[in-house]
Amino acid sequence: MLKNLPSTPEAILAMEWSDYEPHFKALQSVELTAANVGEWLSDWSALADRLDEQFTRRFVATTQYTTDEEIEKNFNHFIESIQPNARAEEQKLKEKLLASGLQPANFKMGLKKMRAEADIFKQANLELLTEEQKLSGEYDKILGAQTMMWEGEERTISQMFPLYQDKDRAIREKAWKLVVDVRVENREAIHSLWKKFMDLRLKITKNAGMSNYRDYMWAQRFRFDYSPADCKTFHDAIEEVVVPAATRLYEKRRKKLGLETLRPWDQMVDTSNHSQLKPYQTIDEFKSKSKDVFTKVDPKFGEYFQIMLDHDLLDLESRKNKAPGAYNLIYGVSQKPFIFMSNTGTPLDVDTILHEGGHAFHAFEAAIVPYFHERSENYVPAEFAEVASMAMELLASPYITKEHGGFYTEGEAARARFEHLEGIVTFWPYMALVDAFQHWIYENPKISSDPGQCDEKWGELWDRFLPGVDYSGLEDAKKTYWHRQGHIHTAPFYYIEYGLAQLGAVQVWANALKDQKKAVENYRRALALGSTVSLPELFETAGAKFSFDAKTLKVYVDLIEEQMEKLEKMEG
Repeated sequence: MLKNLPSTPEAILAMEWSDYEPHFKALQSVELTAANVGEWLSDWSALADRLDEQFTRRFVATTQYTTDEEIEKNFNHFIESIQPNARAEEQKLKEKLLASGLQPANFKMGLKKMRAEADIFKQANLELLTEEQKLSGEYDKILGAQTMMWEGEERTISQMFPLYQDKDRAIREKAWKLVVDVRVENREAIHSLWKKFMDLRLKITKNAGMSNYRDYMWAQRFRFDYSPADCKTFHDAIEEVVVPAATRLYEKRRKKLGLETLRPWDQMVDTSNHSQLKPYQTIDEFKSKSKDVFTKVDPKFGEYFQIMLDHDLLDLESRKNKAPGAYNLIYGVSQKPFIFMSNTGTPLDVDTILHEGGHAFHAFEAAIVPYFHERSENYVPAEFAEVASMAMELLASPYITKEHGGFYTEGEAARARFEHLEGIVTFWPYMALVDAFQHWIYENPKISSDPGQCDEKWGELWDRFLPGVDYSGLEDAKKTYWHRQGHIHTAPFYYIEYGLAQLGAVQVWANALKDQKKAVENYRRALALGSTVSLPELFETAGAKFSFDAKTLKVYVDLIEEQMEKLEKMEG
């Protein structure tokens, strides 16, 4: 057993490479046998947990306070002085285990992923990967600093969201255009950063000896169960089945609002005569109601959420110089998750906490998996990790009423659920746009290294997948929207997961409409598997089928539209 590994956050954050190195050397010196390989892998997992927790805590701080120079300095120290050395030593351990021919018990998928990582590892890329992480921080800085003045008050973009739901169309339009103006003002900064991203990624591809960056990312993301061609099949299926459904919803919205044409600032406003939904008044109320809803889905989820409350594992408030977006990350040693988001005071917050809660409960459930390489979020397939989050949004939907300790009256809950299902239908085409855009980027790296060309291609793909909203006269706003889609910049090729997972989540929900208790049981069984089985097996355990085809998609789009009709009648 490795000795003297720290266990407190403070001690882990204080670790330098000189503290890690002896442990790596000790692991490297062990002569592996069938009798000791399991213990050896457990020791490696314990060390990996420390590295992962130190990185995660450093990263979380950079997103919480994007302008804090000391936090940035500490993060850069880790990714420059500790992480590259650790990656090099981990490569040696992977090669050692793979060369031994030994297979620790129940570690088939772990070995498969380890082999994929070992195959693409190149020492020359370590410095480039560090540089890429720094560029991601620069991107977060640009977006985190984006604010605008509204009636004498400085607001973040998240704090502008409630205005998009204002009944006064002039207010919605003014707010939307203010946000767009800020984004367009940052066009040159994003363009400059994009060129650096592309230059780095082409160098990484060349060093890895691969023909294109997409192949590199396919291996890095462990995409063993589907191909780029499958993604394009899914794009086509969405264009065939979902784009018409989304267009029908946009047209229905236009008619309800009594508009000649639906503009982008008309997409979030409630189409009824009811007042704007306000699910909570304070952050404490938000947390309390969230816990009650999770408890109704399964008492264990309520217990998990209480642990997060007790250990200050939630950062939910919106503030200046906080990075955009929302995420859940896991502190490896304690196996406790952390949720980050910026509240808006709208139903979007409820969807977000349910979504990130699903990720958090996945971490709690998978903590029983013994080895880091089959339970860490770095190894669990994102295509299924997003089922955990998206299915939770739907599994929780029967309990979001005040009757269950939730956020809404019955009529309000029907409205919120309708809007949520509407969001699923309109999201799939946007997902296809983002993924198709990324395929184009890395199939045409010379062209796409010019961000101006990217603006044009994005606009072209937008018209293919999102034809239902009128952007005439707003071409700049449309073409630059990819600037704020962080995945494209900081997590390339991470987006198809959301679309595939959404189809899985809707299947879990379809099961729940017939038998909620059984659907939740199957869901929990799948979460507890971590990444010990293949992606199709994870879907199957959860009661879903891993699919790309139009026929399967149509079954569930039809179900969504059918349920939306029922909810419309309940809104009152």
